[in-house]
Amino acid sequence: MFARTLACLLLCLVSFAALLPVHQAQARERAPLVQQDIRLAQLPVEARETLQRIRSGASMPYAKDGTVFGNREGLLPRRPRGYYTEYTVPTPGSRDRGARRIIAGGDPGRSGEYYYTSDHYRSFQQIRE
Repeated sequence: MFARTLACLLLCLVSFAALLPVHQAQARERAPLVQQDIRLAQLPVEARETLQRIRSGASMPYAKDGTVFGNREGLLPRRPRGYYTEYTVPTPGSRDRGARRIIAGGDPGRSGEYYYTSDHYRSFQQIRE
């Protein structure tokens, strides 16, 4: 009797674990991905300068600038790997890259799809002209 109950319990747990990723994916699709928009004029001056450099194709100061952003947090719209690239927004007084970034979608110089995060990928705002 105990073995049968244990087997049923294990089967239920395995079934639940198999459905969990589906449920999480559905919840992400329903949840707002980007918290709110931010106007270009509302960005910190360093972010506006970084965006200008991205658009013009100018060289960037940090080695990680222009590298693939994986969207592991799942907060940006789902796109194929390699679609998003990240760029550092300098933080005055910070000894390292700081927490601020701009994420570009598609062709960074042309797409017009840009996201700003001031809290190292915990939230994003889509940049609007």
